[in-house]
Amino acid sequence: MYIHSSNPTIEKIYQSILVNQDMFVSSVIYGQRYSGKSSLIRKLYKGAVWVDGANLREVHKALEDSQRIVITNFEKIRNIDSLNFENVHVLALYNGKHFNKKLEDKFAFIYHFPPLSQRLDDVKQFSDYYIEHIKELLDAPKDLVIDEDIFDLSENLKSLKKSIYKEIMLKTLNKDELYRALYYNFVNSDLDSNIYDTELKLFDKAIIDAGLKRFKSQLQVSKKFGISRNTLRKKIDELD
Repeated sequence: MYIHSSNPTIEKIYQSILVNQDMFVSSVIYGQRYSGKSSLIRKLYKGAVWVDGANLREVHKALEDSQRIVITNFEKIRNIDSLNFENVHVLALYNGKHFNKKLEDKFAFIYHFPPLSQRLDDVKQFSDYYIEHIKELLDAPKDLVIDEDIFDLSENLKSLKKSIYKEIMLKTLNKDELYRALYYNFVNSDLDSNIYDTELKLFDKAIIDAGLKRFKSQLQVSKKFGISRNTLRKKIDELD
């Protein structure tokens, strides 16, 4: 899946690689893992030979047998001097926040791919795509609202997709699925002597927080729950 980035830095990378991809030059794109480097290059290098830098033997073989090569996980290659980039077109993908300056002599073009946290327009595009497809996969209501504050960008696209998937699952659990989630959570927990009180507090907090969000005031919550305002206030104080 490729979504064309609206980020100006990535657009410059795209255009530069597009111009140079038929020349015998070596280029490297470095940036955090799961930031979208591979998706961009797969669109541009459909006929290229792809090899993993973790397998140095395969890298050497590709350099000998092919003229258009993409090397993924380039940061895993230790013996850089053994690589011969003459008369081939090489595009390397390097995972890391910082590029190893010792490798600069190997590449004619060095591009930095910014993380998703610096590409808010891209976050919108990718999140919209993930939300639509995950809703369809989980048969969730189309009008289900997903708040942006749950988006996790710590691992770029991987964590963004994971956070959206979890949120949609949590918002669409039926009572049987909720029971099974709790059951497996308890089975895999340390069932110590205080677990009953501890977990009851968790239920209390969840239902009170939900009541306050839905009914807007402690007075309305106490009426809907059939408890006094003093009891509700006491529970809220205990759970804070």
